[in-house]
Amino acid sequence: MINAKKSFGQNFLKDQNIINKIINSINITKDDLIIEIGPGMGALTSRLKEKGATLIAFEIDERMKPILSKLEDDRTHIIYKDILSVDLSSELKKYSYNKLFVVANLPYYITTPIVEKLVTLNIIDEMTIMVQNEVADRFSATPSSKSYGMMSVLLNLNYDIKKLFVVKNTCFDPIPKVDSAVINMKLKDNPVKLDDYNTFKEFISKCFSQKRKTLKNNLGTELFNKVYEELIKYNYPLTVRAEEIPCDIYVDICNKYIK
Repeated sequence: MINAKKSFGQNFLKDQNIINKIINSINITKDDLIIEIGPGMGALTSRLKEKGATLIAFEIDERMKPILSKLEDDRTHIIYKDILSVDLSSELKKYSYNKLFVVANLPYYITTPIVEKLVTLNIIDEMTIMVQNEVADRFSATPSSKSYGMMSVLLNLNYDIKKLFVVKNTCFDPIPKVDSAVINMKLKDNPVKLDDYNTFKEFISKCFSQKRKTLKNNLGTELFNKVYEELIKYNYPLTVRAEEIPCDIYVDICNKYIK
């Protein structure tokens, strides 16, 4: 048994029922490619192999080599690198596949940068990931709900997101302080057409900078008056808040008025 490292944010999933639920929620064929992030000691990896697809697992902790090497074969490859440092587009050119899936039990402390990196690629067909329960609520939130925020908007640009089930903290070793949840993210058939992602992200950050305030207060009068030309078409009042506006309207506003 290898002890979890706090510096890697490791909490090893040990509950076989939860592993079964994750595996049963994924519809993968042998012609597909799976990317697993943070396989740890391979509890989920060994079950993913049963799908018969090509599997690439990225593991930052080289202490896992003696365990994970036993799972390697011509269709299962373990790469000992930090996923955030990997050029995935280049890495994927080595493989031939039908659909691309990501499966991961993500470390809490770097969940957002990992997910944002993955979604901006616009090439991953489906992701099934375990995150902190509160984060799952934010990622899958809809307009006018209390969890709806900047990341809800950014992730919904190209993905339909659904919270599948909660995972109690006792399902992990060591036991974290909070519960987790598994979410499913499917690439939309018709993703939105965004002129510039970085400009959009900066704009959305301003919109949600102080969630309790109105959009006008967050953007300032000059910028708000400019974007209100679009908002008025949807009958939003001058007192509208950022959390009331859906992703597609933000895209229209940004493409037309934010340069």
